[in-house]
Formats: sequence, C-alpha cells, structure tokens
Amino acid sequence: MPARRNTQSRFPYFNRELSWLAFNRRVLEQAESEDYPILERMKFLAFVSSNLDEFFEIRVAGLMQQVKSGVIELGPDGLGPKEQLRRIQSITKRLVADQYECWEKQIVPGLEQSNVLFRDYDELTRNEKKWVTQYFEEQIFPVLTPMAIDPAHPFPQLTNKALYILASIDDPETRIIERMMAIIPVPRILPRVVKIGVPRRGKPEVYIFLSDIIQKYIKWLFPGYKVRSAVPFRITRNSDLYIDEEEVENLLNKIEEELMNMNKGAAVRVEIGKGADPVLVDELLEAIHLQPEHVYTIGGPMNPLRLMSAYDLIDRPELKFAPVVPYTSQQFDSSEHIFDRILESDIMLHQPYDTFQPFIDFINQAAKDPQVFAIKQTLYRTAGDSPIVAALIEASRRGKQVTVLVEIKARFDEANNIAWARRLEDVGVHVVYGLVGLKTHCKTCLVVRREGEKMRRYCHMGTGNYNHKTARLYTDISFFTAKEDITEEVAGLFNTLTGFALTPGFKKLLVAPFTLHSKIQSYIKAETRNAKAGKPARIIAQTNSLVDQATIDNLYRASQAGVKIDLIVRGICNLVPNIKGLSENITVRSILGRYLEHSRIFYFENTGNPMVFAGSADWMPRNFYRRIEAVFPVEEPALRDRLIDILETYLKDTKNARILRSNGAYHRISRARKGTKLVSAQDVFAETAATRRKLQEQERKVEPKIAPHTPITRDSGDRSESPEST
Repeated sequence: MPARRNTQSRFPYFNRELSWLAFNRRVLEQAESEDYPILERMKFLAFVSSNLDEFFEIRVAGLMQQVKSGVIELGPDGLGPKEQLRRIQSITKRLVADQYECWEKQIVPGLEQSNVLFRDYDELTRNEKKWVTQYFEEQIFPVLTPMAIDPAHPFPQLTNKALYILASIDDPETRIIERMMAIIPVPRILPRVVKIGVPRRGKPEVYIFLSDIIQKYIKWLFPGYKVRSAVPFRITRNSDLYIDEEEVENLLNKIEEELMNMNKGAAVRVEIGKGADPVLVDELLEAIHLQPEHVYTIGGPMNPLRLMSAYDLIDRPELKFAPVVPYTSQQFDSSEHIFDRILESDIMLHQPYDTFQPFIDFINQAAKDPQVFAIKQTLYRTAGDSPIVAALIEASRRGKQVTVLVEIKARFDEANNIAWARRLEDVGVHVVYGLVGLKTHCKTCLVVRREGEKMRRYCHMGTGNYNHKTARLYTDISFFTAKEDITEEVAGLFNTLTGFALTPGFKKLLVAPFTLHSKIQSYIKAETRNAKAGKPARIIAQTNSLVDQATIDNLYRASQAGVKIDLIVRGICNLVPNIKGLSENITVRSILGRYLEHSRIFYFENTGNPMVFAGSADWMPRNFYRRIEAVFPVEEPALRDRLIDILETYLKDTKNARILRSNGAYHRISRARKGTKLVSAQDVFAETAATRRKLQEQERKVEPKIAPHTPITRDSGDRSESPEST
C-alpha cells in the first residue's frame, strides 16, 4: 500500500480502501496468534468474513458504480476507481486464501488437539454417517426446494449473502452431457454448523458443515438424474441505501421499502466452492451481470462468519477467554443515590474494565423516580433485548416526557432500529429521526429532574453505543455530569435535533457538523504555534479511523513545526508517518486485542495545561460534516489525569500494538525490538480493575467500630472515592 501523491496537494496519503484491507489483515493475524485460546482465534477468523462482507456491500459496490458511470477522477492518494478495484481484488484474494489456510492448518488442528473435530463426510465413522443420513432425511430434506434453470424456469432472484448450492445435472439415458443447471437455496433457519450426535471414544465433539451434508445427499433431490458437480456459493450485492431525504415524505416508510429492495442490489462478488462446473459458472455470472474477476474461489467452509454459531455451540470455557469481572465503583453502590453521586462530582467509566451497569441503573432510576419529569436519549445501535429501551418504555408509561432520537439509517441496523422506533411510539414515546441529511451518531442521554423549586439536568455522554452487550466487548468511555455548562449545551443539542436551529451555540461541546471540525483544526494549529514559539506542544489522539484530508494536512504542518504527535488509529489511516521533513514527528499505531478498541480520546498539550476530550466522532469527513457528533471536555483533574493515563498506557503497549511504516506496512513492536518486555494495555487495564475490586472487597469486610448510642453521620467524604478509582 505505497503512499501516493495527489496532483492537487504536495502531501502524500494512503488509499482509504487499501488501508482498510490492511486493517482486516491485522484482524486475520489475531486468528493466527498462538497467544489466544483456539475458539477465540476461530472467532477472529469469522470477523474477517464479516468485515469483508460489509466492505464489498458498501465500499467495493461504490467503486464499481463509479467505474460503470465512467468516473475517472483520482482520489487524494492518486488512484482512480479502476486501479483501486484492481488492487482490492488482488489483495483480497491473497487475504481470503490466507484466511482459509489459517482455518485448515491452524484452527482445525488446534481444535482437534482439544477433542473438537470438524470433519468432512468421508472422514466420519459408520455410525456418524448413519446419524448424518437420518439428520438429512428428517431435518434438511423436507425444507429444500431445488430450482431447475431452463426455458420454462427463468433464473431466480438470488438473495444477498444467502447460501445456495450450484448443481450440474445430467440425464444418464442420453449420450450428450447436458450440464443442466439447478440451484438449491439453503434456508437461513437451518444451522450452518451441525453437531453430530454420536459420541466417539473419549467423547470428542464432532461437527460438520451443513453445505457438506447437502452436497453429499443432493442426489436425493434429483431422482433418475446424475449429479456431476455440486458446490456451495453465495452472492454479495450492493447494500447501500440511496435515499433523497429532501424528497421523501415519510423517511421510515422509505427506508423499509429500500430494505426490501436491498436483496435486489447489483451483484458485486461471487464466492463459490472448488470443483464448480466452469460452464455453469459462466452462465451464473451472465445471469447476475458480473465479470469473472469478481469471483472468489473458496477452499473451505462457505462464509466463515457462521463459525460464530459454533463458538456458542461448543461449551468449552477453557478454550475461550477467561471471563473478566468488571469493577463497580462505590459511587454506584446503590442505584437510589445515583443522582446524588453525579451531583457531587463528574464520574467517568472505562468500559469494559468498569461495568456498564451504572448507566442501566441511571436510566432505570430516571424511569421510576417521581421527581424526574423528562428523559431525552439517542439510540444508534442497541441490543435486541435492551434493558435501556425497556426503561424508556417504563418511563413513558409512568407519564414522563420521553424523547428518543432513533437513527434508522444506522447501516445494517436499519430494520432493528425501525422495530424499536415503532415499539417506542406505541407507548407514547416521542420518537424523532434526526436532521435531514445527517445521521445522529452522538451518544447522549439527558434527564431532567425537579429538586425543590429547581429543575436540574443530569447527562450521560459516551464514546460507545447504548448496548449492554457490546459494552462487554468494546473499550469505551462513559461520562456522567450535572455541571450546568455541559448539561445546558446537551439540552441545546437535543433541541437542535428535535426542532430548528441554524447556528446553535456550543462553547464547551464540540458538535458536528457545527463546530467539531473547526475546533479540532484550531487546537492542532495552536499546538503548531506553540511548538514554533518553543513552548511545550504535543498531540495524542485515539480514534477508529483517520481520513479527513484537512486534519491530516494540519497534522503534517504540526509535525514540521516540531509537535510530537502520537496517533492510535485502530482501522483506516490515510496519513503517512515517518517521512523526513514532513511527518517524522508522527507515530501511528494500531492496537487489536481481546476487546475492540472503540474509544475516541483527544489530548492537546496546551502549553502545560492539557485539554482532553472524548466523544463519538472519528476523524473522517462523514463524522465532521454528515453526522451529528458530540465530543465533550473532561475537565475535573482526577478524571482528566485518568484519561491521560489511559492514552499513555496504550503508547506503552508492546504486545498488541503494530506501528505503521511510511510504506503502508504494519509491524509488531515485539518483533521489531527483540528483548522488549511485552506489555498489553488491555491486560494492564484488566489487572488494575481486578486490584481495585479486591481492595473494595477488603474494605467492605472491615466493619466500622462505633460506640453504643453514637449517631452515625454520613458526609460527602463517605460517598466519594480517591482520584485513582473514579
């Protein structure tokens, strides 16, 4: 992924799509890592496929549309759509080949060592084959519907990412080889990984893929005919939603309509098993209007994402990560005192090392508290059994004014969010879908509570979604405050989302698309001026992606001025580091570990008086200009110092961190520096949480000695914590 110079700029940039593929290569390296339990490695292998699906559905589909439309304009990296597609296909085919090699040579043997066997049909014992035959006859055969393709049976509409079997059928009574095509849809309801119910000696678990079973017994579907070949395949289609919100009268109905049409989008990729009849493959490609270069031959299980079901099916805790018990702060020792604690001081959580439960308690208490009059919240992605949505419904039923900003354009969560929106509306919740042309991506919740004669606001802001399940898997920052200068602006943000505001005023919050981009640029430029003046200057930024060209250019200029810049970018990074005279003061590292790094934290030295922010926004044009984002300052010294410590801990990571070179390659610090002590930031955070939890348990065991009849008083010191544990 060499850096290219844009003809309109003197600065170099990496290509966005190739940078994303480099990220997915790092995900594959997690599956190849012997540091992880074998089932966790299998899960990372599944993530590679999930990532590639979305990449093809959106990014590759967009490039193919550009080529079809005759677009030849070069991107900031100097690559046009055709060249990008050529490189994507070359890199992806190597990536997929390595993914299946990892499955065959590492994951399968590793599982076998633990008595978990994935077998082809021919490797099964006689009893196991007998069991599979009965399973096919009783569970699979009744729901299969073969579809012949001939003049009387036109080519069917094939669903996006569904599993099919492509069969070549021949009439044995004729001398000619007819090569008749038949397609067998495999219903989604059938499990793709089947556990064979016949124990072996030593009781190993034996699994077989559904597609293998169907291939073996496919002749049952065509009595009297000879099946020459039968291979699984799936089609990936363009899944982007194209909606002109200015012209749509009912956005909800329009998105539902588009979701129904999604399976009819243009085909962008075919994955097909080895051994397919080449004549039928050509006919398939002609029917779906796709060229041969978009075919990916698969040498293993079709769609490894389905291995996620095997992860849940295999009940072997010793082959998975040991569970980590998150820390629960004493500030949240009782949900009844949540508002008191937030009023005393701002509170910050670092998930998943700190539990997400305090927010669930916060919203539940708000729903039940008779003093709470109103709740306003954004929902971008949430779980199917969300206790948060349940609390909002309860609040509405109790007569509180509940307003929820549901982002129904959250990609691949549209249907789920529409269902939540309708359910909320049914109980009287005021559901809003945000501003025209903008996605509501900020993570904010505001509670309005009567206290005496005054209405007081309490708010929660975060870097992650309001999803109690992903809160155990993603690293994120949660922030609670009752400070009026923040809560007043959060109230203004909600008013902007639900009403009209051309120029909303934000002084504390950095809000996209209004002030976020300009403020970030001004902070970078301020560090540049400070460095030129000989003052302390430093920038640390943790984000998922860095794409925005103006931001990159300003970081280049800051580096030239001598600003030390450390970037922690998990995924896409278009900035080219370590170029002498341009970016030699910039380091870029990507950290992948047990948890998905999802926090966005930004540090600016500010001549020794650091400014630290956290929020929902990556440094991408879509986040700056096409989304509602909220980035908040963390100003209380103890909390600010904890965020700085989190960033510094990431910069000390030598186990999971990979450093980006100027040629686009990532290298492990542990391999580059022999003898380096391996430090995992995620392990450090987990160990710190465990230590805090043990200390807390010890403190609870110590009973206070109180003289008889001595009144027990409770002051603010009893309900607060040391700076280290907030």
